[in-house]
Amino acid sequence: MKVFRTAVGFHDAYVAAPSKKAALEAWGSKKDLFARGAAELVEDPALAKAALASPGTVIKVSRGSVAEQLAALPKEPRGTSKSSKGTAEKASEPQPRPDRGALDAVEVEIDKLLKEQEKELAEIARREAELAAEKRKLIASQKEEMAALERRRDERRRAYDAAIKTWRG
Repeated sequence: MKVFRTAVGFHDAYVAAPSKKAALEAWGSKKDLFARGAAELVEDPALAKAALASPGTVIKVSRGSVAEQLAALPKEPRGTSKSSKGTAEKASEPQPRPDRGALDAVEVEIDKLLKEQEKELAEIARREAELAAEKRKLIASQKEEMAALERRRDERRRAYDAAIKTWRG
């Protein structure tokens, strides 16, 4: 079981589920909150403990006391301040898309490294194959040499045994 978290108002909603899909179903969400960055995997064991105690059940944990939540609210009601109108206009302007340059550069480096590692491993595999062939050839040569020496030894043993027989009489 994995524990996932998403924000629900002034609370964090935790759920222990086998997958992201199961967590989304437990929260009743039809949208992929993980893709939007609105949900995440919880790796802190202290935060995951309550959810793991009752898998599949959504556990809501307050994000602070009522006083802390009220203190986080804007000081002036919406639409009453002159400055709030200016910030609303600024907020509505689309933000420029973040630059992928650094990410793309690292991905190119990773691809380059993977190709280099693959090439190095292929070279080692080629050398291993050469060494295996050389080993087979050496073993075959050694067997031939040993067989020839054993034949010579057997011939010499027969000649010696015959000489001993003759000598004994």
